[in-house]
Amino acid sequence: MAPQVADLLLEHAFIVTFDADGTVIADGAIAINDGAIIDLGPVDQLRARVNASAKRDLGGQIVIPGLVDAHLHTAQTMMRGLLTALSRKGDLRVPTWVEYLVPFESNLSEDDVELSGLLAYSTMLETGTTTFFEAGGPYPLSMAKAAWTTGIRGAVSQSTMDGGNRIPGSMQMSADQALQANINVVEALPHADDGSIRVTGGMSLRQIIACSTGLVKDIHREAQDRGVKVHTHLVEGTYEIDYALENFGHRPVEYLQSIGVFDHTLHGAHSVLVGDADITAYARHGVSACHCAKGNFGIGPAPAIRMRRRGVDIGLGTDGVAMLGTLDLFRVAMIARVGQQLVEGVGRHNRNEIDPREPLEMAIVGGAASMGLGEVIGSLETGKRADLVVISMDGPDAAGYDSEEAFLYECAAGQDVTEVYVEGRQVVADGHCTAVDTAEIRARARARARELGALLA
Repeated sequence: MAPQVADLLLEHAFIVTFDADGTVIADGAIAINDGAIIDLGPVDQLRARVNASAKRDLGGQIVIPGLVDAHLHTAQTMMRGLLTALSRKGDLRVPTWVEYLVPFESNLSEDDVELSGLLAYSTMLETGTTTFFEAGGPYPLSMAKAAWTTGIRGAVSQSTMDGGNRIPGSMQMSADQALQANINVVEALPHADDGSIRVTGGMSLRQIIACSTGLVKDIHREAQDRGVKVHTHLVEGTYEIDYALENFGHRPVEYLQSIGVFDHTLHGAHSVLVGDADITAYARHGVSACHCAKGNFGIGPAPAIRMRRRGVDIGLGTDGVAMLGTLDLFRVAMIARVGQQLVEGVGRHNRNEIDPREPLEMAIVGGAASMGLGEVIGSLETGKRADLVVISMDGPDAAGYDSEEAFLYECAAGQDVTEVYVEGRQVVADGHCTAVDTAEIRARARARARELGALLA
């Protein structure tokens, strides 16, 4: 057979594929052509099978699929540290999303949201996240513009509310306006089944206490017709459960089932206070979820690993930077590992309840599946898009490790990322985003964040 033609051959890498068989290739190579992986395997075999226009020797560094942030608030990126600063002046009011997060978003311009995206997405790429699932915010097309610029993959959506108490007027719409705004985003940003279009549009419902039943059903219908997901906050707090019981006579998951929208179209971020029957419903109906480990444990003992083990497509999310300001999903995975050990293992006196691989598998495989992209990304396999992360073992935390996998699952962090590729195109080199001037973006964002923060002080 004649060799395959490739744009790029990455050689001499320790490849952890995250495929269903747990394949690891100790001295491996990956062949990329037209944004997709066309072959991978031992270096000597690929050199015989592939004729590449360019080759890169990775010198034994670890290569994994890109991480997926399955719940991000782009529009809150310039809130980093703001809530902590405000808490030093007095106790924060609750619920935080009503008192601070939505009001902050209401003050943003289109340029502010684009700047927020440039800051967030360049940071995420530099720490190994190649795909994000936007929770819904103002000016989603400005988010898309920033995503195109930085080179990240993502799905953006409109913050959608037609009700709720104490919601700023600029963030509320009528049900008809909200529905049309969602349709406009999806139609402006079409998707391709093979994943070759990086930035796409989805639909969003902020949460059931701010969205009428009619809007929930209409958004679900339109999303189904267009083959996109509906991103919402679900079972995030006790107030939501009380609201659902008082207004619908059901807990949130029961309510959504009763109106016929609890299916594979729905993505339920947080999903903290879910019970056993709820988990069964998620798995049975194909509803995806996201565990935001930075904040979820402040609400309750989120059963994220239990949901995953019972067949729910559940990813990890940063929830943005408004609380605990990192966008490094490796750090979120570490918090998830520690927190899930407490939730699942301590009560049974099992110190080894959580497999070291599970948190990163949630951040990669689970995140891709939760976005409906499991056939496109989430593992390094022939035919999937070439979204991958290169990790060095030269940092201080790697000292003493003689097992690449042990280091990856125990200690790797965003600071260890040296290169990132999305759609086969290098977007991070030597740890820095190649498409934008990050120093200039950070300086502009810092100045604008002070102005925006003063409006909430």
